[in-house]
Amino acid sequence: MTINSIPVTPTKTTIPDPIQAGIARGWKIIDGAALLGDQVIDADVVVVGSGAGGGVTAEILALAGLKVVIVEEGALKSSRDFKMRESEAYPALYQESAARKTADKAINILQGRTVGGSTTVNWTSSFRTPPTTLAYWQRHFGLADYSVDAMAPWFEMMEARLNVSDWQAAPNQNNDALRRGAAKLGIPTGLIRRNVRGCWNLGYCGMGCPTNAKQSMLVTTIPSALDHGATLVTRARAERLELKGDRADELLCVALDASGLAPNGRLLRLRAKHFVVAGGAINSPALLMRSSAPDPHGLLGKRTFLHPTLISAGMFDERVDGYAGAPQTVYSDHFLHTQAIDGPIGYKLEVPPMHPLLLGTTMTGFGRQHAAMMQQFPHMQGMLALLRDGFHDASRGGEVVLQGGAPVLDYPISDFLWDGTRRALLTMAEIQFAAGAAVVQPAHEMAQPYRSWSEAKLAIANLAYRPQVAKVASAHVMGGCGMAGDDRLGVTAPDGRYRYLANVSVHDGSLFPTSIGANPQLSIYGITARLASGLARSLTGKPAPRVTA
Repeated sequence: MTINSIPVTPTKTTIPDPIQAGIARGWKIIDGAALLGDQVIDADVVVVGSGAGGGVTAEILALAGLKVVIVEEGALKSSRDFKMRESEAYPALYQESAARKTADKAINILQGRTVGGSTTVNWTSSFRTPPTTLAYWQRHFGLADYSVDAMAPWFEMMEARLNVSDWQAAPNQNNDALRRGAAKLGIPTGLIRRNVRGCWNLGYCGMGCPTNAKQSMLVTTIPSALDHGATLVTRARAERLELKGDRADELLCVALDASGLAPNGRLLRLRAKHFVVAGGAINSPALLMRSSAPDPHGLLGKRTFLHPTLISAGMFDERVDGYAGAPQTVYSDHFLHTQAIDGPIGYKLEVPPMHPLLLGTTMTGFGRQHAAMMQQFPHMQGMLALLRDGFHDASRGGEVVLQGGAPVLDYPISDFLWDGTRRALLTMAEIQFAAGAAVVQPAHEMAQPYRSWSEAKLAIANLAYRPQVAKVASAHVMGGCGMAGDDRLGVTAPDGRYRYLANVSVHDGSLFPTSIGANPQLSIYGITARLASGLARSLTGKPAPRVTA
């Protein structure tokens, strides 16, 4: 809620806490930080990860009557823990305190690390997998059954389950600048659907929803799975699968201390008939690599994609207050649709919420220059361009590698991507000036505050584009355990099974053979619902249950 653009924090007395209520009624939760000794746990299925893929899978399998154990490296938090403060949220809820980076430190990666994974901290934007992406997968990766018609029922089911619906409130000023500027230039825009119920329109979604309005896995599928007998293990790092022949025998997990960072000396051995890897598109391939999973074609960890994202800030005479109100409600796919999917790289335009810590560490400049920019914070509008990577021979994404057992994403930025970067920064500057910006500042170390479109057009076109000079970020990680109809193109089969282990499946965004070209959460929900339903049917011999809200 905002009053005169000032955020009002909900109090504990106004908001029920479904997590505490579930614990009170007997949920089975094991906190690795509280273990006094080693443990062995038996299950029908162990699900590694509690985000979009793990959460959907856990609910469907638990509803099917299977004994499910969910393993999460992060801690279990609830609405009472979400204080709308960046300094608390990033260390508690994100991988590497929201500072995870690629190997060369050129791209900052935002990924969740808590029960609910990135769904707990994302900005709620919900898009189905674009038809052009599905068609490309059919043509190039043998995924014949992944058509628009085949996927529609699964998207419909998960949209109903998670209340993905049209956002009825007017865009905040931050988003409306994209709409206004694009309209003046004849660029079409659309409104973003959101997975919320009873949203207070606060704008602090990235710090965890303090009102339980965001229909993340934290308040939907995980509670449902626990109500149906699942066990949740938190603050436990999945170290490796112990393999015997072509099967995984058990999952070895290292319990972590109260900080959730260092091992506390306790071990958990989780034994199951089947294992579902759903740790996200950096941690999932890393777990399989640490497990020495067979990989005869050397594909594991390869073709990992990010939607490399460029940032542009516009300064307006009037207040924008980009921190207040739903964070993402307006988008444009114009620069995805006006050229071939396998031509020069296209990009999706969106708007980020403007919060001071994330903004201050994202934007470029030092000393007085940076301080002067931050003084204009209430008047600043942000714009994002998400590059659609993976559809051209010159955009093969990155590779997950292990350094001392820990995953690192090596993601070289090619000239092909730099060309898209230049075009995207030009597009955003033009739109911001068209919307009425007095100054535009691209996130680029050599860029200056530009006071007209003609000045910006000349300067941006001639900037140097190289790592750590042009600022690149991403909140979308995809690929690394690619799915394909041919084993020479992907380590996972179209049914989500890891090809070389009889009782291991992969159910998360690491399955995607390219980037999506849209915010990926709904793609993960729909595809995972389909895969988990098939797995439930194969393990029980009965039709899988249909989930409902």
